[in-house]
Amino acid sequence: RLGEHFGYPYCHQGDMPDPKFAMGHQCSEFSPPALNLGAHVAPLGMKFYTGNQFPAEYRNSILIAEHGSWNRHNYQGGRIMRVTVDPDGKNAKQEVFAEGWITGKQDYAGRPNDIILAKDGSILVADDWAGAIYRISYSR
Repeated sequence: RLGEHFGYPYCHQGDMPDPKFAMGHQCSEFSPPALNLGAHVAPLGMKFYTGNQFPAEYRNSILIAEHGSWNRHNYQGGRIMRVTVDPDGKNAKQEVFAEGWITGKQDYAGRPNDIILAKDGSILVADDWAGAIYRISYSR
């Protein structure tokens, strides 16, 4: 909605006051997130799937390219997540759509950066670590 405030820089993830910038603000003053994506992931690219190549249940899903962590003992992120919501935008749920870019505890084969949809309904994923573009398609 127009004028909504989601808390930044006073509050993070809907329930965590910033130790330096909260300045007396309570997180309850702000609109909470529809979904927390998780710690140590960096959502860089997001697209609504509007194509027809994948089954109908994928239509209008949100696809998020997560860059992932770089400073943890076990890396996380480095994947494409699929987020679904009810028609009214509530009850957001996420699941892994594509993964495999993390190859060990601290090894990347790639880091998804952005997503675009091709005219044929396939999904193109830019990888700024490997300098590649991947095409994800569906066939029966």
